[in-house]
Amino acid sequence: MSFGPPPSPYTQSALAADSDRRRRRTKLVGAVAAVLVVALCAGGWLLMYATGDGTPAKSKATAAPQAPDEIRETVEKTPKTLEGKLVIDYDEEKFKDDETRYAPGTWATDKIFAKGIKNTLTGFKFGVDEAAWTLKLDGHICATTKHVTADGRTAVVVQPGKRKGTKDAGICDEVVFFDLDTGKKLWTATMSDAKTAYVTNTNLTMTRGTVAVAWGNGSVAYDMSDGKQLWKSTDVSKCEDNGFAGGRSLLVLLRCGDESKHAYRVQKIDPRTGKPQWTYKLKEGISGVYMPSSDPPVLAIGAGEYDVTDLITLDDQGRHSATISMKGGRFDPMCGDSWDGTHYFGVMENCYAMVVGKDDIFVASKADGGYDQAENWIVDFDVKTGKTLKKFDGRPLQPLWPVKMSGDKLLVYRPSSDNVGPAAIVGIDPATGKETPFLYFNLPDGTTRMENPEWSDILVEHGRAFFSPRVLTASAAHPDDPVPAAVGIAQAR
Repeated sequence: MSFGPPPSPYTQSALAADSDRRRRRTKLVGAVAAVLVVALCAGGWLLMYATGDGTPAKSKATAAPQAPDEIRETVEKTPKTLEGKLVIDYDEEKFKDDETRYAPGTWATDKIFAKGIKNTLTGFKFGVDEAAWTLKLDGHICATTKHVTADGRTAVVVQPGKRKGTKDAGICDEVVFFDLDTGKKLWTATMSDAKTAYVTNTNLTMTRGTVAVAWGNGSVAYDMSDGKQLWKSTDVSKCEDNGFAGGRSLLVLLRCGDESKHAYRVQKIDPRTGKPQWTYKLKEGISGVYMPSSDPPVLAIGAGEYDVTDLITLDDQGRHSATISMKGGRFDPMCGDSWDGTHYFGVMENCYAMVVGKDDIFVASKADGGYDQAENWIVDFDVKTGKTLKKFDGRPLQPLWPVKMSGDKLLVYRPSSDNVGPAAIVGIDPATGKETPFLYFNLPDGTTRMENPEWSDILVEHGRAFFSPRVLTASAAHPDDPVPAAVGIAQAR
């Protein structure tokens, strides 16, 4: 992992654009999906998934309402229709020659889809082309978090412009907490002593009532309500705060020792005081650690190499529960590098092909590529024992990508195999292995790359599916064409 001053994250990227995927797009998604769903239902294709009203009994239970400052855990409602319609179709325009625009941060509420691009946050209402709000920041976005409060607030870390009389250009030391529905900036805080916080090493997260940031040589936490500092740590004599994992709890990853010989520790800490509640020590020889879940505590580690080789689960007291081998690279949870091989914008919690539930860990395999075989599959591992519980196969040319937990069900994305048959969001019941259709649709032309979680954020929130690439690059063959930046699909009413 790199911790030195980075080049500007918005200069030329080595990431090559797909030259054949940047044509202007059609907007006939709803009509196409409707025809396909009717045809497929008539052919009996859906009968292998649907049971009763299409919703397993457990998902009908009403979840207790969350407090406003808890981290949101949405349980998706039973769909009224399987047909999808296009409600977000946003392009970035006026690219300069060889320009790359980084686009960190993708969020949605029941009212708004929001996206971060360069130094701007933009919110869109569904089915409306114009932006509902635009929030210009003091500089480029340095770090984002996937977490959103129950009432629709989240945070970013910003690299403000050079302050008069200082040498702070390039330092990521400003936290902005804002409302996703309104675009209103709720508070801004300057991270004191964050002189080595860069886009390459700054990690941001949230847990109930607390926003926390770590940058290797220090960390700081703020109260969600007013932005006041709760605590900070800048003692780097023995261990460095590499990053946090938030959500239901708050974990910190500590890197102890010098560059030649170091060891990692994970601590659960009190989010209001920063005091450790337990510590788990990893063995020496670990090259990298990610923390995709704080509760249950799950670590994704690279043992002797940078790729994830094992998953480690802990109990609620920080004691080792299980080690799950990633089978010599057969599985790929896609942890960490998602920005042209860099660690930009915070990577600690991001494992894009892996979802952790209360009792299960779902990990996607690498693509198999066999023409008449499943493109890939998802394996369900038991959190406490590490044992394999079930295997869910994709289809030929149609991989399965885990997206999120919805109560005790897993929602997955299945792309179209040929852009004619529909793509789908499907619910899987881990207890029975049954699949339930959630949404069928076709993505617009030129957006194929959005379907891969390695390159694109894929969200399901309040009955809608969203696809948004993390890096925007104009096509070499068509440099003046608008670049697809976000697509949203909703249930047709």
